Amino acid sequence: MDFKQISESYAAKGQVFPQEMSEIAELGFKTVINNRPDGEEAGQPAADDLKAAAEAAGLSYVFIPITLPTLSPELVTQHHAAIKASDGPVFAFCRSGTRSTILWALTQVCFNGKSISEVTSAAGREGYDLSGMAPLLEGYREALAE
Repeated sequence: MDFKQISESYAAKGQVFPQEMSEIAELGFKTVINNRPDGEEAGQPAADDLKAAAEAAGLSYVFIPITLPTLSPELVTQHHAAIKASDGPVFAFCRSGTRSTILWALTQVCFNGKSISEVTSAAGREGYDLSGMAPLLEGYREALAE
């Protein structure tokens, strides 16, 4: 399975299919976070089907659908809560893995005190260029600090 290990406890990938959930569990992940809205693209599996497959594989499943226009402090907080509630490594996905990586970066900057350069470097090592996201990361850090 091709995925990006963004941090020791967080991985991101593009679209996941129900039949991949058992492999995700076998790799040691405990929680799957689906950041992809239902119906975003023809042929993508429905969130309910993904949830059933994840739970059958012994995984916790969290559905936090986002697009960049719908990104909000509340969704960042939900993503952070899902990561924090996991009893082990988290596997997040969206269409390409970018939104899941952006959410991870936001949680790290806003809740875990990581610097913007730290998170953009970590994402960059795995092929996700978040260098242009510094103003967004800073804005959310300020918004969530209030």
